[in-house]
Amino acid sequence: MASRAGPRAAGTDGSDFQHRERVALHYQMSVTLKYEIKKLIYVHLVIWLLLVAKMSVGHLRLLSHDQVAMPYQWEYPYLLSIVPSLLGLLSFPRNNISYLVLSMISMGLFSIAPLIYGSMEMFPAAQQLYRHGKAYRFLFGFSAVSVMYLVLVLAVQVHAWQLYYSKKLLDSWFISTQEKKRK
Repeated sequence: MASRAGPRAAGTDGSDFQHRERVALHYQMSVTLKYEIKKLIYVHLVIWLLLVAKMSVGHLRLLSHDQVAMPYQWEYPYLLSIVPSLLGLLSFPRNNISYLVLSMISMGLFSIAPLIYGSMEMFPAAQQLYRHGKAYRFLFGFSAVSVMYLVLVLAVQVHAWQLYYSKKLLDSWFISTQEKKRK
């Protein structure tokens, strides 16, 4: 036996590790995918907090209307997008499949759907800005439609990766539950 302080056990050259038990691949994948989804949830949380701050400043008129425009309609239902992220986090400690499925379904409803609606809602303003160079809503001197499209593209990518990793995690959990049922 090898020890931290002493020499290697007599009669071995260190190449006898093949017979030792290894962690099953689906458990390794589960840990990795949970970590990736948590990172995406934290990025989503930052986007969500920035959106809440923008909406609060717009509604409470803490800054002039020239600095921060009133929120678009799609921003209100997008505030519910925190629910799927919380469901996803709640599913991790005990590998709760039902919470993860609810998270994935509600992500489509509360996250992706408002983003699609937002892209359609802001399209005429973006088209007017592109064709005529005129913007009517501003966010700290920048065209609000340009800034919000950047936020929208980032949010779509975050949610798409979150859905992708959640599906892979769900498949990984199904493999482990099927193996438990066989035994």
